[in-house]
Amino acid sequence: MMKTIKSEKNKKKFKVLTAALVILLLAGLVLSMRIRTVTVTGNKYYTESQVTDMLFKDKWSRLAVVCYLKDHIKGHEKIPFVEDYRISFKNPLSVEIILYEKSIVGYVTYMSSFMYFDKDGIIVESANEQLDGIPWITGLKFGHIVLHERLPVEEPKIFDGILNLTQVLAHYGIEVDKIQYDANKDATLYLGKIEVELGDSSDIDGKISILNDILRDIPDLKNTPGILSLDTYDDTNGNLSYSFKRK
Repeated sequence: MMKTIKSEKNKKKFKVLTAALVILLLAGLVLSMRIRTVTVTGNKYYTESQVTDMLFKDKWSRLAVVCYLKDHIKGHEKIPFVEDYRISFKNPLSVEIILYEKSIVGYVTYMSSFMYFDKDGIIVESANEQLDGIPWITGLKFGHIVLHERLPVEEPKIFDGILNLTQVLAHYGIEVDKIQYDANKDATLYLGKIEVELGDSSDIDGKISILNDILRDIPDLKNTPGILSLDTYDDTNGNLSYSFKRK
């Protein structure tokens, strides 16, 4: 009888130890799982590898448990030009990083820094680097710049014109290096080796449409130093003329 009781106790101990060992092994397996696949969406200013390097800086950050806990307990990493991001686990070995980037229409230079502003003229970022696809806006007169405040220009309505122009350029997929405004607020685009005189803000859609057609028909034009004049374009009067003068 005593042997039977001891045998039953030994069996129970064995089961408990076995269960504990299994739990420990599973816990060790879970804790050692490393994220192997990272995909990034919503990224315009950064490449996928750049975002991955910024958020997974060492071997520990690749551990799925560490990544999950940091994402839910610790504040998110501060990434320039990014409002926020979200990490979505597809499985313990794969995550998707969804970026919510700041809306930027252009930048000005100020005290050796690039000051990026949004559609309302609010300075959203200060950096020592230039972003591809964001035009440099010159010719604006402004005072002291403060981050997260509006760029103090003489005529705030200029931002409406900048926003409209950059949106039309984006619609046609035309990237420009610089947009220069003169004292009359007439705009000139700089693409490669050519200058494109747009004149005032009237008929911007039509002017950029003509520019798109020209660049499509003569793709090498950007490599030819010269001035393309579209400032006389007037759709209302049927004046669709333009001229190109080599430098």
